[in-house]
Amino acid sequence: MGFLTPDTTDEHDTLATFAQHQLQQTATTLHGLDEEQIAATPTASELSVGVLAKHVIAGARAFTALITATGGEPLPQDAPETAALRGEDPFALAAGDTADSLTAELEAVADALATAIRGADLSAPVPTPEAEWYTGQERWTVRWLALHAVEEAARHTGHADIIREALDGAGAYELNARYDGEPWPPEEW
Repeated sequence: MGFLTPDTTDEHDTLATFAQHQLQQTATTLHGLDEEQIAATPTASELSVGVLAKHVIAGARAFTALITATGGEPLPQDAPETAALRGEDPFALAAGDTADSLTAELEAVADALATAIRGADLSAPVPTPEAEWYTGQERWTVRWLALHAVEEAARHTGHADIIREALDGAGAYELNARYDGEPWPPEEW
């Protein structure tokens, strides 16, 4: 996947590629960890790399659902996707969650979000979810939501990077190389 976001061709491709890449960067923070490590909280944060990955997954699902909602109508408040937008996604790992299973989910939601962005009218309205932190905005556009998806994934990936580094000292460049099956450090270094 590479550390840097791949080159893009137009606005749709740029938004989709950056959103997809940021979600994939979250997956790199899980690379090579066991179940105990994905649940570990070695920093002052109460969150683990695994929990952050689950939060990013829930957010990406919600953004995808909003982008693909027809006519800009709000999603039902009881829809599973809206829980993440209200801050209600569970901050807990489920039985059977592993680095590999979370990575597969991240890859799947990254692909789905990128597909939704590529196929959407970027100026189309997207309903603003009901939550106190969205007060003052009645409608978003797909363009704004795509940028917000990048922002949210980047924020949480950075947090996961710090936790991962506290676990075993592995940084983002090293994790990207390992994720791609390349040696670390590179032979030419």
